[in-house]
Amino acid sequence: MVKVSMEVRSGSAHFDVAVHAESIQGAGSFVKDRYSKGSVKVKFQIESESFFVEDSTARRGIVGLELPARVAA
Repeated sequence: MVKVSMEVRSGSAHFDVAVHAESIQGAGSFVKDRYSKGSVKVKFQIESESFFVEDSTARRGIVGLELPARVAA
């Protein structure tokens, strides 16, 4: 299992999500299915210390959401 940060854009709206999945491709597919009207891409740089998920109870899915500063405030 891996943890990947993805960027989702739809028109002028955009946000980032962290996803647990079996692979980078699986993370992209999961997010694209969830946000089908948006553009989805992997946020690089992938951090090696948090890329592999060692938790045996971790399940596939979105594990975090980060909004742009102007939206979050």
